Amino acid sequence: MTPDLATDALDALDGLVGDGDREAGGNAATGADPTATADGPLIDVEDVSLSYGDLAVLSEVSLAVESGEFVGLVGPNGAGKTTLLGAINGVLEPESGRVRVGGERVADLSSRAASRLVATVPQDTTVAFDFSVEDIVEMGRTPYHGRFSGDPDGAAAVDRALERTGTERFRDRSVASLSGGERQRVVLARALAQETPALVLDEPTASLDVNHQVRTLELVADLVDAEGKAALAAIHDLDLAARFCDRLAVLADGELLAVGPPDEVLTAETVGAAFDTDAAVLPNPVTGTPAVTPLPDPGELDLRVHVVGTGPAAARVVSTLVSAGATVTVGALPEGDVAAETARELAAEVVTAPAFGGLDGEPEAAARDHLAAADAVVAVEPLAPSLRALVRDREPVVRVAADDAASAAAELDGGGADDRGRDGDRRRASGAGRGAERDAATDDAAARATPETVALGVRRALDRPASADD
Repeated sequence: MTPDLATDALDALDGLVGDGDREAGGNAATGADPTATADGPLIDVEDVSLSYGDLAVLSEVSLAVESGEFVGLVGPNGAGKTTLLGAINGVLEPESGRVRVGGERVADLSSRAASRLVATVPQDTTVAFDFSVEDIVEMGRTPYHGRFSGDPDGAAAVDRALERTGTERFRDRSVASLSGGERQRVVLARALAQETPALVLDEPTASLDVNHQVRTLELVADLVDAEGKAALAAIHDLDLAARFCDRLAVLADGELLAVGPPDEVLTAETVGAAFDTDAAVLPNPVTGTPAVTPLPDPGELDLRVHVVGTGPAAARVVSTLVSAGATVTVGALPEGDVAAETARELAAEVVTAPAFGGLDGEPEAAARDHLAAADAVVAVEPLAPSLRALVRDREPVVRVAADDAASAAAELDGGGADDRGRDGDRRRASGAGRGAERDAATDDAAARATPETVALGVRRALDRPASADD
């Protein structure tokens, strides 16, 4: 499709929605340049309400996104996220309230003027016609084509967008031949070619594999940092949203429940209120950002289980046992261990001891009391010598191997410590290094500890005769 045809189509649309006082390059009534930004938020939503017939979808929503800020819009299906994005890009007109982008009231702008301010990556990336990838990306330059003028910067903008999104190798292919994930990246490239100060994205990672989910959100975050764009993205994955966004806005039933930094917004209470589910919210042991684990209804493991071990593997075992319905106690653990944080979040009893201080006195006595009261014990290997001594004569014991737990276990016995998975790896401690942690190894043993496998191991241990091999 040629740029002139796309331009003529947009001009015709402007003529239908305009009142004769609007111009392609700006708002004739105000004389404002739509590419200019005013003091204040780049995206400014003020008391916006919107309904579909008798169904109220948004109710007095107010949200501001500054230049150089990436805000994640999270919430359950049907919360109104897509509707809010539609009000921001001008596709939907609020019944009350107002939306400003770059200081301009979106409702007062022509579609072309609005398209120079805000670019959109929609949730539905279906393309009705058999265009080439390059044609699709070139459509992002439509707002810059006049009826009798070209776009001297267009070719370079298209090339940059293709390169940034990793779609350059698809340039000459039909968009119909691409997978859903590849097509999603092409639509993102189209939005980048539009070169607007504001960017709204509706579930931009929905069709992508894990690698491209991370790359896409990292790309948006980099654009925000390097070019000062304001980005607002509806994101389904809470962990990814917390990892890449500067702030999160939680939308439920058409109302904003909370807005702020991820570690302040993603609490068990807020997640429960928004999604109507119980959840544990703990620092990710690798990234340091909040990680949300929905908790199923309590299972049928009506037992008291004591967990001995440290680190991420022990944390996962604690979580899975609570999910299975067990009454869980834990310890002894060094202060600050991620397993201790997990246990407290899940209201499990925890015995802690000073890091590197050894295990004796009151912590040892408390741990032995829990061991004596437990129906079964889960030992997360390797154990520090002091912890191994605790469980030496205790049966039954279910053992979970965790090859990376040695450094954490050493803290109880004064050995060398490893800050991996604790505050030393928090990405936002310095406000820099987005995504640098992704190459860190994950704990494979913890990943294998599902509620089913741990619970099954406990049941089998209770059913079998005690043996010296346990």
